Amino acid sequence: MKYAHLIAATLMTMGLSACFSLPPGPAGPQGATGDTGAQGRTGYTGATGSTGGAGATGYTGATGATGATGGTGATGYTGATGETGATGDTGRTGGTTVIVPAR
Repeated sequence: MKYAHLIAATLMTMGLSACFSLPPGPAGPQGATGDTGAQGRTGYTGATGSTGGAGATGYTGATGATGATGGTGATGYTGATGETGATGDTGRTGGTTVIVPAR
């Protein structure tokens, strides 16, 4: 029974202590500053970009047109036809020819 009174008194004290409000005490000292964290690793270096493609080859210029063919020269005039020569005289009708021997 001695324990029962002791337990009852403890419970009453605890129950009544919740009813009392006391002002807060002074603030405690500030805590020490924590250690600085470890330095992070260096980031990954980016990959090198690829080389650009070669430029397109330029187009070949158009071939010039062929010059016009020159006109054919005019045909020369045909020379005038020469006059017909005069008709020759008709020869004599032959007589008898005598051949004399040389002496």
